[in-house]
Amino acid sequence: MTQRVTILFLCTGNSCRSQMAEGFARALKGDMLEAHSAGVLKKGLDPRAVAVMREAGVDISGQRSKTIDELPARDFDHVITLCDNALDACPVFPGRARVRHAGFEDPPALAAHAASEDEALNHYRRVRDQIREFVATLPESLAARAPVQNGEEQT
Repeated sequence: MTQRVTILFLCTGNSCRSQMAEGFARALKGDMLEAHSAGVLKKGLDPRAVAVMREAGVDISGQRSKTIDELPARDFDHVITLCDNALDACPVFPGRARVRHAGFEDPPALAAHAASEDEALNHYRRVRDQIREFVATLPESLAARAPVQNGEEQT
């Protein structure tokens, strides 16, 4: 058995996008990826994220929101920032970790002005589906993506 690639999905609050990515990575690529998620801050697990992931057949209700400092010490292969704020605030990871950026819109911000709960959930569903498509390409797509250095994608 080959060793799984270790990935940390990093977002601002570890409440939505990074939780979705971790859930999809475990569900779709659990044999290839060891997935973790964290935030620059800890905002708690977003109930709407849990609901739309359940619709997609992935239960993230047992995951918990955490900061980078709460993660056990480990040497990640890849750190993937999912929002610009996390990219800007991303700490330096010692060891072999390669930082990459895959930005997704913030469902809670998009849903803030929704006229109905269904409209709000549609924002979550759209971003959820984009994250699923991204995670489905892992880990193969990571070899093709240049690591982030000083906040810019390398070519």
